[in-house]
Amino acid sequence: MSIIPELAAMDGVIAAGEYSYRGDRFTCEGDMTEDMARMASIMCRSTTMAVHMQMDMIKNLGHDCGCTPSRGWVVNGEQFSVCVIANHFCFIQNEAASLDNVMNYMRENVPDQDTPLV
Repeated sequence: MSIIPELAAMDGVIAAGEYSYRGDRFTCEGDMTEDMARMASIMCRSTTMAVHMQMDMIKNLGHDCGCTPSRGWVVNGEQFSVCVIANHFCFIQNEAASLDNVMNYMRENVPDQDTPLV
């Protein structure tokens, strides 16, 4: 069962969705056009792949900082933030949403957080 409808209904959430790791499919609910949602899923997928690569490189250098395997990432801007756990994404308005609440909900409810990316 998808958590996207519940996530999209949270206070301050602009849109929530999920993408395939292969990059060929996505779903999104909220205040985004289909084209914006497609671009958001591409951006989230490529950033997720980069974060995983960087954490793997740090670990391979002998610095196991507890960051691997990477479960997700957050970019916090002045007005909006992007939150990603596994292959689920959420765009929020900073003043209207609680980043902690959104991330806690995602960490507790997003399935397959330990699934390989490929």
